[in-house]
Amino acid sequence: MRSHIRTLIVLAIALALIAVFLHNVDLWGVMTTIAHARPEWLALSLATMVVNLAIRALRWKYLLEPLGHTSFASAFRATAVGFAASTVLPARAGEVIRPYFLARQARHDQHRRMTATGAFATIILERLLDVVTVLVLLASFVFVFGKDLAGVNPTGFAIVKWAGASAGAISTSALAVLFVLAGDPERLGRTMTRLEQVLPSALAGLIARVAEKFARGLGAIRRPGRLAIALAWSFPLWLSICLGIWAVAMAFRFAIPFTGSFLLLALLVLGVTVPTPGAIGGFHEAFRVGATVFYSAPDAAAVGAAIVLHLFSIGPSLLFGLFFAAQEGLNLGGMRRLAGQAEQGNTA
Repeated sequence: MRSHIRTLIVLAIALALIAVFLHNVDLWGVMTTIAHARPEWLALSLATMVVNLAIRALRWKYLLEPLGHTSFASAFRATAVGFAASTVLPARAGEVIRPYFLARQARHDQHRRMTATGAFATIILERLLDVVTVLVLLASFVFVFGKDLAGVNPTGFAIVKWAGASAGAISTSALAVLFVLAGDPERLGRTMTRLEQVLPSALAGLIARVAEKFARGLGAIRRPGRLAIALAWSFPLWLSICLGIWAVAMAFRFAIPFTGSFLLLALLVLGVTVPTPGAIGGFHEAFRVGATVFYSAPDAAAVGAAIVLHLFSIGPSLLFGLFFAAQEGLNLGGMRRLAGQAEQGNTA
């Protein structure tokens, strides 16, 4: 019952955001701008979406190495399935499905041992690396490439700077906490077993084992060199995403420099934090606001570009993910059940 209520709330939020996005929009004008978009730039944008999916899999494979060997194919399959699940299920379910799907594949190979709890820790590390990378790109725009926008829209520019500084402080603090947790997984497990004083021994033991596996999953943090390499992987990943954003802007003939995609990227990251399936609504409105407020793009063209960019962003991962899930005998209902198991903290 609780899950149904959550689903209804998420759908209501999505519908409200779509209503805001399409309010007073000339839909015929939107379709016209889409029909006249330059195909060569659209093809480039679509290609970058496949490239960044591959780079994500390579980076995740590297982060998983302290836990055990994982092939690029397995990491790519699990990454695609996770993003597909986030597209069709609410509350970004793919974030928890991805490590469980990887562990499910590893069970078929006796030479590979992988726990979903440990793999999930790398997902959190991935997200922090993503935030740091996006903030670096945003800072380069604010202080180097986009200073002219401060005169065009000082209020909006100030809000962007404040949001970037706040997110930077939070992500730095989170990395510090994870570094402490990763330093001694066994010690963390022993500390958590003290919960037996206030909880039933079976429950306390379970929490201790999960906490220790989670800390082991943060193995990359225990070696600064490995963490630096993982961060280095993040820049081609997000620059590829920026290229895809800029290519769509060029397809719709917006006067936006490539570095302007750094600002649009930061706004899109904020937009996708709204936990609607596939980031519907939040993604679209974030792009429209960025293109119209900061770069004076026509509203109908901005709406059309947002729709196309969103389709390109979710399309490749959705197709790959549904195909790979079907190979494992997972349909939409199976994904939903897998997400439910993950939320309950079961290890695969």
